[in-house]
Amino acid sequence: MTAAHEDLLRDLAPQVLGALLRRHDDFAAAEDAVQDALIAAAEQWPTEGLPDYPRGWLIQVANRRMLDHLRSEQARRRREEQHSPEETQPEVPDQDDTLVLLFMCCHPALRAAAAIALTLRAVGGLTTAEIAGAFLIPEGTMAQRISRAKLKVKESGIPFRLPTPDERGARLVAVLHVLYLIFNEGYTSSTGPDLQRRDLSTEAIRLTRALHTLLPDDPEVAGLLALMLLVDARRDARSGENGELVPLTEQDRTRWDPDQIAEGVALITATLPRGPVGPYQVQAAVNAVHDEATAEDTDWPQLLALYGVLRGMTDNPMVTLNHAVAFAMVHGPAAALDLLTTLAVDKRVANHHRLHAVRAHLLEMAGDHVAAAEEYRAAASRTASAPEQRYLTLRAARLLVS
Repeated sequence: MTAAHEDLLRDLAPQVLGALLRRHDDFAAAEDAVQDALIAAAEQWPTEGLPDYPRGWLIQVANRRMLDHLRSEQARRRREEQHSPEETQPEVPDQDDTLVLLFMCCHPALRAAAAIALTLRAVGGLTTAEIAGAFLIPEGTMAQRISRAKLKVKESGIPFRLPTPDERGARLVAVLHVLYLIFNEGYTSSTGPDLQRRDLSTEAIRLTRALHTLLPDDPEVAGLLALMLLVDARRDARSGENGELVPLTEQDRTRWDPDQIAEGVALITATLPRGPVGPYQVQAAVNAVHDEATAEDTDWPQLLALYGVLRGMTDNPMVTLNHAVAFAMVHGPAAALDLLTTLAVDKRVANHHRLHAVRAHLLEMAGDHVAAAEEYRAAASRTASAPEQRYLTLRAARLLVS
């Protein structure tokens, strides 16, 4: 199986699953049938050649597997007469159902963790083992999570169709949020020995790009894609030779990806004037400012203004932390430290390592190395990411010997 074949199968898998779900209301059985078809393709195509219509070939094979499953179920229930065993050549729909499937997997009825897992499995084509490895939980646990998500989708009675215009707003918000979470987990892994999971961030970009192709006029879809490209452009410079974390101000900017930066900047530049402006577009604008500057000539007043706009759009405490850093660069660390006092009692972030890390950074800027070291150690004790732990611990140690 060549890399080109593998890429083709990954692209076609959600389309084939969508075609089956249009005919059969059984998510789990349809996905099993698709996996059987993919295995058959992996075995046959390298020796027999690529079929003239690969998507139709996969749909027909998957549908036969699905019919075999239905016959088996009906035989046990003695209801064979309710399904015709001769229906083995399904009509192959012309439409690509990837977007429908993405909306289904990201339904607001599902918890974020379940939606992420189901999206990676059904739309992204990752195996259960790969998803479990990404989140450092046993494969059996992840399999149960995905099975429960499939059951939730079935029990909810979600129709296999695009949401109506009235439904689309809330549903699209959920889709974008899930893609954003997948990207963030790939860009900075919350647990484990590695700083990044490139397979997850790359998959999030691929899915968001597909969503943008299908909804090219939606400004927040474009904003999210631009944000991912502009952030991901820096990934090679974020880690040192031994996997250690390298902060933005110390990164070798010659290692940033100029093509991704150019694409992201062009995308957000074209999108912002169209409006309405949403939080993903503002975050993309923030990262465009960083990517187009050197560490020395970063336009911090502009960043401070952008974070001010973003704070007005969302009640996310992480935005407040970033706003405080920009505030410190413009008005000094003492004033920025005052902005963090309200977060100390915010249950969402009061015990989060990021709050302690930002406070440590501001105290270091203010020259209070003892207090800064204490905050760096507190941050290190609160993160499950090994590279972040090492970075924060080393930062504290260096302050105490300087």
